[in-house]
Order: sequence, then structure tokens, then C-alpha cells
Amino acid sequence: MARKFLYLVAGIIMVVILGLIALTIWSKELTAIAFVPSTDYVDQQPLDSNAYQDPKMWLSRPGIGVDDPARWQPALLENDVAKPDPVADSADFAVFFVHPTSYLNRSSWNAPLDDEDSQNVARLYVRGMASPFNAASEIWAPKYRQATIGSFLTTGEEADKAIGAAYADVKQAYEFFIATVDQDTPIVLVGHSQGSLHLLRLLREEVSGSAAAPRVAAVYAVGWPISVEHDLPALGFPACAAPNQSACIMSWSTFAEPADPSAVMETYSNSTGFDGKPRGDSKILCTNPLTGTVNGQAGAERNLGTLIPEADYSTGELVPQSVPARCDARGLLLIGDPPEVGNAVLPGNNYHVYDIPLFWKNVQADVISRVEAWGKQS
Repeated sequence: MARKFLYLVAGIIMVVILGLIALTIWSKELTAIAFVPSTDYVDQQPLDSNAYQDPKMWLSRPGIGVDDPARWQPALLENDVAKPDPVADSADFAVFFVHPTSYLNRSSWNAPLDDEDSQNVARLYVRGMASPFNAASEIWAPKYRQATIGSFLTTGEEADKAIGAAYADVKQAYEFFIATVDQDTPIVLVGHSQGSLHLLRLLREEVSGSAAAPRVAAVYAVGWPISVEHDLPALGFPACAAPNQSACIMSWSTFAEPADPSAVMETYSNSTGFDGKPRGDSKILCTNPLTGTVNGQAGAERNLGTLIPEADYSTGELVPQSVPARCDARGLLLIGDPPEVGNAVLPGNNYHVYDIPLFWKNVQADVISRVEAWGKQS
């Protein structure tokens, strides 16, 4: 277990330092040279119609057992003693989790499904970011031909095609998921970074207004900015305004203080919203994972457990009451003084990779609360 956690943190650090630092400076010429493929885009052939019937097409799914990366459980530090944190009582809901970018190679625009390095890192992401949802009766996390990190560092046509091809796989996986899970089971949709980008498109084009929409207990689209004015109305679900609200969206992007999000905000401002209009200086959706509300504020005493690794990354534990959180006027989630959670913090005190681990235990409690609320209203 300790060795696996070492691989988890080391893998996340490798991806973040190489990839997400690039995201914070993606307009820089040298970054594009380092990460944007120089080869022509090659159209991705559609997967076989029954591709996701193959268990090997899933990083996490029912039946994997103890080796399922999403079922990992850290220890909880209580009274200076780390004890196993029992998984919250299993609830009857199913999670569809779309992992963030784990492919950094510039040799192709989309990750091959048999690329061992990116698949190993993807498993680490699932283990670190999907595990707060492990009270679910089912967790499904598909493999997909993700767009390489360089696709997000250029505005060329090839990048759009690569991102579109990655989404096509995610859509196909979702269709299998929704057809497989019992129709009476509520569903929770989760993504981070590139995974959230695909999840937001899925909401707009496939989920909103569909027969499955009433089954959605909650959406967690974390680490990707959502414009309250230009994006949210197109998603078909409101922001979560209360901790006992169901069928709503949780989203946040984390910075310690003093925060310098200038590079991120510049990219956001120059982008186009889902309504076809420039996002400009429109407010970003910020739901506070400590309060479960839009634009919330809470001290560290409300934090049930932050996932913090040991200095050598050989293990890790949940430390309660260590990190506060408040939404600022821009829609960023600020956490005060930089916490000691690892060395993968990005320039500007950007805690992107820690968006979920910082609030691991609160996220676990939050999703259970929303599923229970869904059950009372259905």
C-alpha cells in the first residue's frame, strides 16, 4: 500500500510539473515547442461499437476488486494517531469519472490506448481523485484516447480535432455506463481538468434534457473554469447553492495566497463561452467544497480531512482542520497561506492538482449528502 501511494504522488507530481505548468503559461512559444506535436493530425478511427463491453477498457469498474484504483482508502489522523478511515456506508449510486490529462508525448495528438506510461499515470489519477467517491456502489472510469497536453497549448485545428476525438470516446463510454447501470440507480458525474472539459460537453449534448437527466444526483466538474454568465445556462443543471441540494453542479479552482492567477485568467478571458460569446471578465463558478454552497466561506475547522503525503511520499493520511476555503469575487477558491501538501504547486500559488485532495473527506461527505437528498426528492 505504501509503495502504491508513492507511485500515486510521484506520478501526479510528474504530470503536473511537466503538464500543468505548461497550462499556466500556454501562450509562451517555448512551451508550445516543448509540448505541441509537430506531426500532422491523424484522424482517430471510431472504436468498435461494443468496445466498452471489454473490461480492459475501464480503469475502474465493478468487478475489479481490491485492485480497483478508485477504491483506495487513506488513513485518518485523529489525536496525532493515524488510523484506517473506514469507507463511509456504501450507498446505492453509480459514479462516472473522467480522468485528467496523463499523456504528455508530442509524437501524436491523441494518446494510444496501449501507451503504458499514460495509462499508468491515469490509474494514479483515478486512485487519487476518484477515491473520495468510494462510498458509491459502482465507480466507472473509462480509458479514452485523451488529447495530448499540447492540444491545450495551441488554437490550431489539429488541437480541436484531438479534443473532439477524445470526447467521442468519453461519450461512447458514458453511453455504455448509462445503459449498464440499473435505471433506478442515481448517478454522479465527475471530472477533473481535461476530464471536466469533456464532462461539460457531455452535459450540454447528451445529458441535459435526456431520459437520464432526472437520475443525476450531482455533478463535480472540478479544475476547469465555468462562466456563470456564458456557460452555466447551457449545462442543464444549476450550481449547488445548498449542501443538501441534488441535481446540481460543484466546481472550483484552488489557489493559495497571495494568488497570482493572471496567466489562467488571461486564457479564460480570451476564450469563447458555450453561448458563443467571449467569456471576458465574467465570474467563474465557485462552489466551496467545505460549505457545499456557491461563493461560500469556511475556516479550517470545517475541513474534515485533507489528503497529505509524508515527505518521502511513502504513505499519506487525512489531516482534519488544516485548510480553509473561500470563494473570491472572480470565482477562484482561495485557501489562505500555502499549505504543505507536496511540491507540485504551480506558479502563482496554483493548487490545481490538489483541487480534490485538499478537501478529500468533505467531498466524500458532500456526495453522500446529495445522493440522500436526491432519494428524498425522487
